Amino acid sequence: MVMMGLDKLVGNLKSKLRSLKMKKPADDYNKIEKSESMRVEIRSKKARKLIEKTLKVADSPKTKTFAL
Repeated sequence: MVMMGLDKLVGNLKSKLRSLKMKKPADDYNKIEKSESMRVEIRSKKARKLIEKTLKVADSPKTKTFAL
């Protein structure tokens, strides 16, 4: 008798988990529109990453530089 109750409980839990997995995460929130300051921050982060990458390549010993 107890096993039947556990089987039913486990079945209910499995079905609830499946239904949660089916939900799309995009339905849970609305996309935020970016303000001008957010756009500036994103651009400056991208610029910093690019500068950092460029300096790393320039400072590497494998890079050959030629004086013009």
